[in-house]
Amino acid sequence: MATNYATVTWDQLHRDARTLSSALMARAPFKGIVAVTRGGLIPAAIIARELDCRLVESISVISYSGESAEDQKEPRVVKAPVAAGDGEGFLIIDDLVDSGETAKIVRDVLPKAHFACLYAKPNGKPHTDQYVMEVAQDTWVLFPWDTAPLFVPPLARNLG
Repeated sequence: MATNYATVTWDQLHRDARTLSSALMARAPFKGIVAVTRGGLIPAAIIARELDCRLVESISVISYSGESAEDQKEPRVVKAPVAAGDGEGFLIIDDLVDSGETAKIVRDVLPKAHFACLYAKPNGKPHTDQYVMEVAQDTWVLFPWDTAPLFVPPLARNLG
């Protein structure tokens, strides 16, 4: 189970997606982008805008039901990226590559695509071509869509 948590804000996610976009400019133009759902959808939308790419496809792979290693299931594709063919000229985008199991499945489906993600853990790094930031293997990344802002009372109210 993850022992540490890292919270990614909307601002940080947007900055990191733009950083990745900038690095990907050397490989552009792409025929299209394949977002790995669900986590890759928002980064893919930002990157598609920055790279001026209009064709955005998705591949849906299910592998987690919770946040611990025990919650990871055998990954399976539940929606294929039909428009991407074998991936030639396409860019795969995901939010995070963790164990690499999902990335392996996606690479099997799109062997000729370039795989990029925002964050990579050590076990997943070998399965991606490009990423922005490395995250420790024992860290569970909380993305903006996983959290909600809550009211926090002023400290003075807790003194009584």
